[in-house]
Amino acid sequence: MPVMPGAEAYHHAGGQIGVLLCHGFTGSPQSLRPWGEYLAAAGMTVALPRLPGHGTTWREMARTRWEDWYAELDKALADLRGSCAEVFVMGLSLGGCMALRLAEVHGDGIKGLVVVNPSIVNDAPLLRLAPLLKFVVASVPGIAGDIKKEGAAELGYTRTPVKAAATLLRLWSLTRSELGKITQPVLVFHSPQDHVVKPGSVRILRERLTGGNLNVVELADSYHVATLDNDADRIFAGSLEFITANASVPLQRD
Repeated sequence: MPVMPGAEAYHHAGGQIGVLLCHGFTGSPQSLRPWGEYLAAAGMTVALPRLPGHGTTWREMARTRWEDWYAELDKALADLRGSCAEVFVMGLSLGGCMALRLAEVHGDGIKGLVVVNPSIVNDAPLLRLAPLLKFVVASVPGIAGDIKKEGAAELGYTRTPVKAAATLLRLWSLTRSELGKITQPVLVFHSPQDHVVKPGSVRILRERLTGGNLNVVELADSYHVATLDNDADRIFAGSLEFITANASVPLQRD
């Protein structure tokens, strides 16, 4: 299946600090590409995979489930750990959820997390019916493009495949149930004006991550896809500062 121009995966071979970037549900690497290039310019080895079923057509995505997306990220993480001394994981929206899940599973194998408007709860009541609805309706209107900045656009689907969305309930539940396993430092960038992910996800993170490892930064001038929005530079610079503060090996700039 041809990949949409701009939705390609991105990789940069840099220094001994690796960063895995995880894009969101129905989105593509395009939403995180500027972030990845910023970290690459700072000397990091960067992996930004295209999740299965993404960046092509929503019909292809309908043949995938959360386990497929997670497996792609898990493989990319293994590759980074094989070539870098330390690895940080960062993600947007559902990519933030999968970043948290990776930390739960891999523990000390991940040095720290940066998540932007992470999604770990069901914000759409109708989604509870998705396991049944998928037999009646193939797709519903998409969620891509929630950006405040004029002229900015996200490369994502205009339709959401119900069959794929139905699998999210299990991922969210599993991730929430094991948040207590996360002991790494976690930096959350949160947009109060988010029209896709409601405040409940960040509230749960505040309630469950009580070991002093959580820092939440509000983004007052961005909507959901903040990595392409008015506060993008704050996210990029803040993530680099986070890496610098928590890495045990020095940065190696190109």
